[in-house]
Amino acid sequence: MQKKLGFLNFGHFGYDRASRTVDPKAALDDQLAMTVAAEQEGLDGAWIRVHHFQWMLSAPFPTLAAMAAQTSTIELGTGVIDLRYENPLYFAEEAATTDLISDGRLQLGISRGSPEAAIDGQQQFGYTLAPGQTWNDVAQQRGQRIRDAIGGVPVATGDPNSPWSPGGATHLVTQPQSPGLLNRLWWGSGSTSSGIRAGQQGYNLLSSTLLLQDDGRPFHIQQADQLRQYQQAYAASGFDTGGQTAVTRSMFALRSVQDERMFGHAGSMQDQAGQLDGSPARSGPTYVGTVEQLAEMLSEDEAVVEADYVLFANPAQLGPERNREIFAGWVEVFKHLGWK
Repeated sequence: MQKKLGFLNFGHFGYDRASRTVDPKAALDDQLAMTVAAEQEGLDGAWIRVHHFQWMLSAPFPTLAAMAAQTSTIELGTGVIDLRYENPLYFAEEAATTDLISDGRLQLGISRGSPEAAIDGQQQFGYTLAPGQTWNDVAQQRGQRIRDAIGGVPVATGDPNSPWSPGGATHLVTQPQSPGLLNRLWWGSGSTSSGIRAGQQGYNLLSSTLLLQDDGRPFHIQQADQLRQYQQAYAASGFDTGGQTAVTRSMFALRSVQDERMFGHAGSMQDQAGQLDGSPARSGPTYVGTVEQLAEMLSEDEAVVEADYVLFANPAQLGPERNREIFAGWVEVFKHLGWK
């Protein structure tokens, strides 16, 4: 059984406490170098988180295009892009362009988004809610609009008197089109109900690093249930544009004295449970151990076993070379399990 293996960079800019400055250029340079290192070490994917008004990556498409320009095989993903801030047709144009530049390597994760720094962020981007509307409603509508656009559904009316209408078409699609991109569209989900809806709508499922639900069972068991119920919903949907599942974990292989010093005390087999935005929330443990110990831990993680794609959050601020060593440890664990 093969599984895809990728890293997910949360994208924090380095912070120099002495000078009280941040360095976004270094963070972007490191992202490119880590993507190259990940490809060389045998990872399948390099994914980024997207946040606005924070010391984190905010503009995914130029970043992904730069990653594509320096690599040739590794998949390039987003986990996730917050649709509250996006114009869906402009989004579709940028996504298709980036996918063409990368020769079809884009794995495009979208969702309503997560808690953020700004209380009026969407308003400052020019987006407001209509009476009775929620941001969940907006995200769902924009997601469907994006699906239509990248899937080649006409979204504008051509002027029959214009010489600029391609082929004299009266029903226009966004340009460019990148065939196959619709099959690589993921919905980021933090609950079983939103996972079921993603299956019904034909998305792939990118399960969140935490679940906005908690019935007391271990995180990995609740998440495995989410993946299975998504699969059932997708199988009944009639779509053929999704069906893949992905989960994210934290894991460090102890393969050297330096690993022991840096990560030996970072592990915790306990879930983290609490409240987020007034709702119960649960996230999983951080796995730390030898390659053999980690292989056993992953083999007992029901959601990891269930998933097609496993992403590991990487400590990007440690720099590309240290991350290269971490990537190599992940690959060794996957090979030990027969997943690569």
